[in-house]
Amino acid sequence: MVLLGAGAYVGWNIGANDTANCIGTTVGCGIITFKRAVILVVVFTLIGAMLQGQHVMKTIGTGIVKEDLSYLAIVVALICSGLFVTLATFFRIPTSTSQAVVGGVVGIGLAVGADIDYSKFITIVESWLICPVLVLALAFVLSHLLNAIIRKIAISALLIQNALGWLAIFSSCYVAYSMGANNAGNAVGPIANLGIIHPKLLLFIGGIAIAVGAATYGKKVAETVGKGITPLDIKAAFVAQFSSAVGLHLFSMLGIPVSTSSAIVGAVVGVGLVKGAKAISKKTVFTILIGWVLTPCSAAVSSFLMYRIIIAFVE
Repeated sequence: MVLLGAGAYVGWNIGANDTANCIGTTVGCGIITFKRAVILVVVFTLIGAMLQGQHVMKTIGTGIVKEDLSYLAIVVALICSGLFVTLATFFRIPTSTSQAVVGGVVGIGLAVGADIDYSKFITIVESWLICPVLVLALAFVLSHLLNAIIRKIAISALLIQNALGWLAIFSSCYVAYSMGANNAGNAVGPIANLGIIHPKLLLFIGGIAIAVGAATYGKKVAETVGKGITPLDIKAAFVAQFSSAVGLHLFSMLGIPVSTSSAIVGAVVGVGLVKGAKAISKKTVFTILIGWVLTPCSAAVSSFLMYRIIIAFVE
């Protein structure tokens, strides 16, 4: 029960912080209310978790630390990972739960002297850098392409706005699906390698925890993503969400845990660059970048120290 509680806590943090990545832009430009958007997130996150969450769950469970971890080690890794995401959510900063969990797992691996697959770890870290840049470029290109198409099509502005509004809602569902596929495994991956609970049940628990986090505490960070980085219209919301969903889905299929936050922030910056660099709030972007660096490092250090302290007292 303690293990499942720790996994659910991480899942709750994913929902609380990363819901903004699914619906922040859509809610921010007034297409849909937050309550209705959360319902979509709940449904599609669960679908993504159940259908494709096993790839990342396997990487988190056995791909980084090659040895079996004790119950205590897993609980410490999950709690330390969740703690820093909770703090970031409280301060309305979109941070990376994926980075926190990976940092926590690596910290525990070092604390117990386990064999760590550093090549896999380096691949994951590289993906954290590649994903936002890839999504930024995709959003930038799609924005220009969509602008060119709209200029050439002789359709009323109202009809175009309605079509883009529905596309933006569709892209929110796609991001939620991709979030479930990539992030449910983060919440329950360390538990999976114990073999005490069926993987599908674990993914379901992770998906439910994400859904609860989205419904109870997801609004704070949604405002930062939707309005704090750059002003967004309906077209920009669709492009940002669709671009981030494509990037997330790609890495999910590869079994690489990437940051939903870095994907959507990269996409929003890419859309903002179409209007010019001055349209982007550099202060907000800088704050987010600092959070991305501190989160995995803090999770790694705290899980290492907490485990060593507990073991010292027990012995």
